[in-house]
Amino acid sequence: MRQALRLQMLQEQLAEIKVTYPIGRIGGAVGNVLTVSGLNECARIGDRVLVARRSGDPLPAEVVQLSQASVTVMPDGPFEGVALGDRVTVDTQNKIAPHDSWLGRIVDPNGNPLDGKPLTRGLAPRALKNEPPAAASRRAFGPRLDTGHVVFDTMLPIVRGQRIGLFAGSGVGKSSLMGKLAQRISADVVVIAMIGERGREVRQFVDDVLGPEGLSRSVVVTATSDQSPLLRRRCAWTAMAVAEHFRDEGKSVLLLADSVTRFAEAHREVAVAAGEAPVLRGFPASISHLIMSLCERAGPGGPDQGDITAVFSVLVAGSDMDEPIADILRGVLDGHVVLDRAIAERGHFPAIDVLQSVSRSLPGAASDAENETITQVRKLMSVYAQNQVMISAGLYTQGADGDIDAALQAWPHLDEAMTLMHNKGCAHSFDQLKLALRRSGCIVPKGNSGR
Repeated sequence: MRQALRLQMLQEQLAEIKVTYPIGRIGGAVGNVLTVSGLNECARIGDRVLVARRSGDPLPAEVVQLSQASVTVMPDGPFEGVALGDRVTVDTQNKIAPHDSWLGRIVDPNGNPLDGKPLTRGLAPRALKNEPPAAASRRAFGPRLDTGHVVFDTMLPIVRGQRIGLFAGSGVGKSSLMGKLAQRISADVVVIAMIGERGREVRQFVDDVLGPEGLSRSVVVTATSDQSPLLRRRCAWTAMAVAEHFRDEGKSVLLLADSVTRFAEAHREVAVAAGEAPVLRGFPASISHLIMSLCERAGPGGPDQGDITAVFSVLVAGSDMDEPIADILRGVLDGHVVLDRAIAERGHFPAIDVLQSVSRSLPGAASDAENETITQVRKLMSVYAQNQVMISAGLYTQGADGDIDAALQAWPHLDEAMTLMHNKGCAHSFDQLKLALRRSGCIVPKGNSGR
């Protein structure tokens, strides 16, 4: 059976070999793009081409613009050595062929192995940009997922098929939090997109954050910061295509993309090189649809499919939640989690600003008693936040306001509870939250803590 499968894979690869193919010639180089003549009648946007340099290895590139007279391509790497008249051939379309044996592997955006071992090619190549499941046939959210973090299991629940965003500046613990979620959230398969990461962080994330157990059920797709914008942009699409492969097999997939900001920055470089104007605070107008179409591919699948639970990280410079990428994602996702640098500086992990964060799986993801507890906690934390300056300055007198008194008593207990981690399930997380309320002297809602 295994030999028959290998033979079929070999036949598929042989069938893709072309006997004849059109040839173009380099006609010019401007900025970081090349113009090619002779391919304008056969090349398509997104096609992969190979530039046969007279000195050096062939240079992969991608078609980014078409005209009657020529084709504009952007190389995957530096194009030193490219000369006028160099031969250009159309290589392949933007497709990959995921396979179940990719679990435990690290691959590049083209589906090539990065860990030095051979990689099995699947039988059915997939386009990198696919349509999401039909809106009318998609299932509703699934059950609540245990994360091991009290704050996620109570105030900001994650349910199967949900798409959330992690909004944070650099160095606030975003990558560490995503690694913990990859280890703890229940899923058949984890797909991790490391978009524009530092080269040294890839191995560190795999070895120290994921670990052997986490990697065994994961596929890591990575494009480092020194690689071309084409590869960095393609990294997100490849990871989503891999996730869709496993989703179509009926599996529950967890997709972690770090980060959408670098995906958008890579697209900006490509779009500007292709002639699109940067009109949205430096980003092209096409960025909105690009991000929305990527996010819509995640979520619950159709009747015979699994689901993709997705966590997209967003780098927000100076905690500006109104910058274009953050604003687009807040509107399309099913929840957003804001990491605050001031909270991180207090030594709290995860450094989540609960009041600025929202999970749109509520109230359906919790029971009536749990929702009552969440409402009470949010009210106490909100009252404390609104009066924090006055309290810190010593201007508040105990007994002047009952709500402020209750918030002042509850704050240290609730603040500590938001950082607790355990291995006992969501019900235990609500028990910890109720315990914090009891310690502060607040009335705890009665009822079953289970859903």
